[in-house]
Amino acid sequence: MDVLITGVAGFIGAALARTLLEQGHSVTGIDNLNDYYDVSLKDSRLKILQEFEQFEFSKIDIADRGLMRRLFEQTEFQCVVNLAAQAGVRYSIENPSAYVDSNLVGFGNILEGCRHTKVKQLIYASSSSVYGANRKLPFSEADRVDHPISLYAATKKANELMAYAYSHLYSLDTVGLRFFTVYGPWGRPDMALFKFTKGILNNEPIPVYNEGDMIRDFTYIDDVVEGVVRIIMAQPSARHDPAHEGETKVATLAKVYNIGCSRPVQLMEYIRALESALGKKAKLDLMPMQDGDVPATEADVSALQADFDYRPRTAINEGIARFVGWYRSYYDE
Repeated sequence: MDVLITGVAGFIGAALARTLLEQGHSVTGIDNLNDYYDVSLKDSRLKILQEFEQFEFSKIDIADRGLMRRLFEQTEFQCVVNLAAQAGVRYSIENPSAYVDSNLVGFGNILEGCRHTKVKQLIYASSSSVYGANRKLPFSEADRVDHPISLYAATKKANELMAYAYSHLYSLDTVGLRFFTVYGPWGRPDMALFKFTKGILNNEPIPVYNEGDMIRDFTYIDDVVEGVVRIIMAQPSARHDPAHEGETKVATLAKVYNIGCSRPVQLMEYIRALESALGKKAKLDLMPMQDGDVPATEADVSALQADFDYRPRTAINEGIARFVGWYRSYYDE
């Protein structure tokens, strides 16, 4: 299978590409290699992928309409996985234009490329942040998501609406995945696990928001990748999407799924697991809740389980221990 992965130098993109390449598929990867975080980490991920003969990489920004048009004209992709986006809830408050360019303009270019070249399936990254200040747990795809509390969340909800429109108008098969706090080796330096590990090893206080009274549905990278691969390998067909109940025609084409662990963890428990893996106590800097943040997330993954037999298996202690092992090796700690 010929697969296009955007954001291929990113955390999830690189992990997904590696798995598909190991399974013998051909992967074309693009990334703009921006400096939102350490570019050398992105380069290191790419270096692993470039060891595979069936991998091709191009430095392309998905917001560049001309380059994206040429990319789709040059290769006939069977599946497109869009993981290129400006990430980060807090950063969206400081630099909103980056989110408009990548998450809206860029996604529009991807939809157009898929439409004009008859791509069989588009899978794209949404986010648990679309649930906003929803207090009902676990979060279900059938819940209303009309009140985003960050621009990042708003752009992800917009992606779901744009994909829905293209499914309705052009019969494009689309699957949106609402990711829940993905963690693991090769992760993003702006995420809590990375920051906490670095701080603890350097004997620096780690920022703990809402004074630690937070719950997150931490989801290990290997479980996420397995779920995405299952969707890629499944033939597009009539699948149940509770978010579009009763809209028979479009519900077979435009799907949205939660992809999480469905085993939420208290932030302080997460920190204790990290302390255990590092063999070192953390110095806590207890801080108030940040703008755009929410106190708790939990995914209802029953739809993804029903349609693709998605079953995350990695316990938090095991996942954190694997991350710490990778971190010490990569940074010679």
